[in-house]
Amino acid sequence: MSELTPVMTADEINDFLKKVYPQLNDDFSDYETLDVFPGGATVRLNANERHLRPGGTVSGPSLFTLADIGGYVCVLSHAGPDALSVTTNLNINFMRKAEAGPVTGHCKILKLGRSLMVYDITMTAGADNHVVAHATGTYSIPPKR
Repeated sequence: MSELTPVMTADEINDFLKKVYPQLNDDFSDYETLDVFPGGATVRLNANERHLRPGGTVSGPSLFTLADIGGYVCVLSHAGPDALSVTTNLNINFMRKAEAGPVTGHCKILKLGRSLMVYDITMTAGADNHVVAHATGTYSIPPKR
């Protein structure tokens, strides 16, 4: 979907999220937008001790949040900065263990309509960038006012 043109940059998204969703990171920089490009975005979880479950594995809820944030970044950056876009569906498959450190989410918009956006995100981690999780989701886009 390279014909999709972003309307916001990664920096604009990060600033927007700080304003409309401050509880996402509180006083930390755990979740961030790295890049926005035609038809997608790259997001990151800087996983540290607070994201680990027993055994030193990044928790499922932390990876699920990264998948959801990836969709939110895609819809904001391509449909416009409307904070009221919401998740309507998100399915995730956990593939392998992710340890503390950066987990990168590679997001691709599969369909962007007037009222829905469908996307896919592959999350990678570790020195060899192995796939740790994969998700598909749908966001509802509020009607233009």
